[in-house]
Amino acid sequence: MRANVSRSLPTRSISDGLLRLGPPGDREDGLPRRTPSRPEPADREDLPYKIEIWNETGVSVEQVVAVTANASIGYAAYYAATREYPDRHITLRHKNSVVARWSGPRH
Repeated sequence: MRANVSRSLPTRSISDGLLRLGPPGDREDGLPRRTPSRPEPADREDLPYKIEIWNETGVSVEQVVAVTANASIGYAAYYAATREYPDRHITLRHKNSVVARWSGPRH
């Protein structure tokens, strides 16, 4: 079954008689826009989970590959990092605690 739905977008006239389509709330007159319906992105302090790749000797963190506010996303990123860097030391941290550690295969 097909439904025929038509929506009209607001139009604005710009130079040379052209029309510009835009979503509601898109302002060009310098007035403030409406507040966004999506939540504001979290600050880094609000992202307690991080995945760290350690240098080859395992002495210091070489790279932080992900930070997140969600534990399951953090673990998924940690799991992906263990597959991407199987021979490196990898840690999943929650604030200052190590939640999971990958030491790479023992040779």
